[in-house]
Amino acid sequence: MIRFSQVFKRYPNGFEALKNVSFYLPSGSMTFLTGHSGAGKSTLLKLITRSELASNGQVLVDERNLSRLWRHQIAAHRRAIGNVFQEHKLLYDRTIEDNVALPLVVAGLEYKEIGRRVRAALDKVGLLAKAKYYPRRLSGGEQQRVGIARAVVGRPRILLADEPTGNLDPQLSDEIMRLFFMFSQVDVTVLIATHDYRHIRAHSAAVLALKEGRLVEDEATP
Repeated sequence: MIRFSQVFKRYPNGFEALKNVSFYLPSGSMTFLTGHSGAGKSTLLKLITRSELASNGQVLVDERNLSRLWRHQIAAHRRAIGNVFQEHKLLYDRTIEDNVALPLVVAGLEYKEIGRRVRAALDKVGLLAKAKYYPRRLSGGEQQRVGIARAVVGRPRILLADEPTGNLDPQLSDEIMRLFFMFSQVDVTVLIATHDYRHIRAHSAAVLALKEGRLVEDEATP
């Protein structure tokens, strides 16, 4: 599903964020991405979404080299990826269902299909009963679940999460992590960047660890 082959990423200022990184994540896998601040985690996620391009090496998704995608193919590639952030990035003047519907509205889906998918996504994260609420009425953990529903409403094959439990207490972060495992069990490839080693120790998922741009631990590659 996701393959990095001898990937380097060097920014215009000369900073080398990734150095000779290689790994493979199969479809439906659940993987933690960890490392110190500045180790290259965010850059690695940006390469997968094709927000950045590798300086050397290959980044492949479904055996397609992301550096060779045409512009219209980039848009289609990004629609197949759900993104969850530490900051929920919700629109506070819109209801929960409107927030979740936004990616589908942008994609131009029909109204009835949008409603059906939004209800299904909110049901999966346990918030269907609060669809008409505004974000400020929800707890931090519930707001993060709205972010997850928005990320999966488009039925992505890949789910990327960047420090998704960083602002949550242990109980709420455990609930969020269970949702990610649930999605990996229905053939969604899940990659979670996190500093929370408690989750890494508690779960049997593979681990990719970066140090100064280099992969120092790879338990994801067979």
